[in-house]
Amino acid sequence: MDSTRRGSDAGAAGDQGAVDEDAELFWERLYRGRRTGGARVNPLLAETAAPLRPGAALDLGCGAGGDALWLARRGWHVTAVDISTTAVERVREHARDLGVADRVVTEQHDLARSFPAGRFDLVSAHYFHTPFALPRGHVLRTAARALRPGGLLLIVDHGSTAPWSWNQDPDIHYPTPDEIAAELDLDPAHWSVLRADMPRRRATGPAGESATVIDNVLLVQATAG
Repeated sequence: MDSTRRGSDAGAAGDQGAVDEDAELFWERLYRGRRTGGARVNPLLAETAAPLRPGAALDLGCGAGGDALWLARRGWHVTAVDISTTAVERVREHARDLGVADRVVTEQHDLARSFPAGRFDLVSAHYFHTPFALPRGHVLRTAARALRPGGLLLIVDHGSTAPWSWNQDPDIHYPTPDEIAAELDLDPAHWSVLRADMPRRRATGPAGESATVIDNVLLVQATAG
């Protein structure tokens, strides 16, 4: 697990300007206060992408960039998106350091307001959670529509609260894969569900602590033609 990553963005309800500003400041403070040079790939992304032929990938809520850089080093052309300017600047710097700057494009987006242009063979939305209002279903449906025929949308949500999580609310409900699929409400004539499960794994936090966590996984493929 990329232990410095946290999912993405913000802002859809109430006083929109204040919500958006608070969201961006929240994530800016988080990334400015963290050292992110050793970001690791999320294991479910590696498991899903390893057998694929490299193409165009979109990393939503790229955070520290572990997934985007891993993909780029394996030949993918990656668009890495985050609400935090600090996050995308650091991913750009790390891409240069690793010699893959020609395969990584970074963009700052509040996904409640804008979405990167393009068509993709793989879209990754890992831990797409936030303490701010976000029209998640709309964003993820937009991601599904951005797939090329045969392309994959990988959604990995928290299914449990790790000791190092920013959200320690004991009453939080993490959506199950079935609930995520229902929220997306994708036409089965154009998208098919390849995976919907809740695996457990041992994860390592930013300070080296470890815990067993649950991931809620939904893998959707755009049908050819």
